[in-house]
Amino acid sequence: MKKILALLLVLAMSLSLVACGSSNTAETKAPETQAPAAETPETEAPATEAPAASEYKVAMVTDYGDITDQSFNQTTWEAVVAFGEDNGVETKYYKPTTNDTAGRVASVELAIAEGYNVIVMPGYAFGGTIAEVSASYPEVKFIVLDVSKGDLLEGGVALKGESYDYNPDNWNLEDYVYMDNVYCAIYQEELCGYMAGYAAVKLGYTKLGFLGGMAVPAVIRYGYGYVQGVDAAAKELGITVDMKYAYGNQFYGDADITAVMDTWYADGTEVVFACGGGIYTSAAEAAKKVGGKVIGVDTDQKGIIDGGYGEGMTVTSAMKGLYPTTVDTLTDVVVNGNWANYAGKIESLGLVSADPSANYVQIPETTQYEDGKFTADDYAALVKGMFEGTIVVSNDISAEPAVTNVNVTWLGNLK
Repeated sequence: MKKILALLLVLAMSLSLVACGSSNTAETKAPETQAPAAETPETEAPATEAPAASEYKVAMVTDYGDITDQSFNQTTWEAVVAFGEDNGVETKYYKPTTNDTAGRVASVELAIAEGYNVIVMPGYAFGGTIAEVSASYPEVKFIVLDVSKGDLLEGGVALKGESYDYNPDNWNLEDYVYMDNVYCAIYQEELCGYMAGYAAVKLGYTKLGFLGGMAVPAVIRYGYGYVQGVDAAAKELGITVDMKYAYGNQFYGDADITAVMDTWYADGTEVVFACGGGIYTSAAEAAKKVGGKVIGVDTDQKGIIDGGYGEGMTVTSAMKGLYPTTVDTLTDVVVNGNWANYAGKIESLGLVSADPSANYVQIPETTQYEDGKFTADDYAALVKGMFEGTIVVSNDISAEPAVTNVNVTWLGNLK
């Protein structure tokens, strides 16, 4: 990221999420949010005159949810809207009519046909979309969040009718996906998952749950980091913690998943980390009946969960910087003309500073800190240890984390 980040990234990361209107054009200004304040190393831009911002139109295409999902899509769209209003750039969102690659490709192509030449896409499901459209539209710039090399390869290999062994290291990405006009940002979710799990145990919770959406790499990293953080805190306290761990196999809540959450809370579960878009609604609905607690994901979900289900329900949230990534990248690409610094890259964003508020992964100031248990100073010490490497969190999702002080009941998919 560039020096402009140092100015953009001092806003508060706790989102006051608001539902967007049903119109396809941007009419509401995104709320202010906090983002990383540290600079990352600069890369020299080409010595050519940058295109004017007026030459660009920015579109966003939604994935499984929509711009009122109070999570991934809404946060990204609010960032696009804020960027557009601050820089006089036209913006618009598109929601695919079908929840598959064909539907997403159709929305991208419609946006391009309507003159949008920067397309923002949030979510791993866009791997196949990029594989299909990037080579056909080399003049369009694609900014993709949470799409990894594996996601791109799976789409590209499938497009050529080949079989994919799911080990990205065995494949040359450029043989299958045109990347000159693509930038991907992925996140070290295992780090903020660890922070949330560590905080929960330090705050005194000993019966925990993890409810993931679909078992995709980002969700698994969140979950496995959570387990590691729980285990580390339990070791420090000399206790053993119990955990139920499952995936809903979808990114929305429903009556069936709520019924399972009812049984978890009835069985003594105190806190559930609800990790996967709108699936938090099932955990929150069940928690509301018994005074249970929830951990949010992606953004600071305290306002949404506490406001909708019960004050004090949200212990903390495991957050990643969707908003700052979107604003920063669009600013550098559209305003500064530095696309050459991004083209073809897949960047993994995580800790860039020992300052807790200056990173792409963190927990929010609204965390229910408590003196004598877990405070903001304790959190700062935790982040410092992670940044300096004295605390190591594994990002290996090929096997369940090895733990000693947490009894995990691995339940797989609930549906």
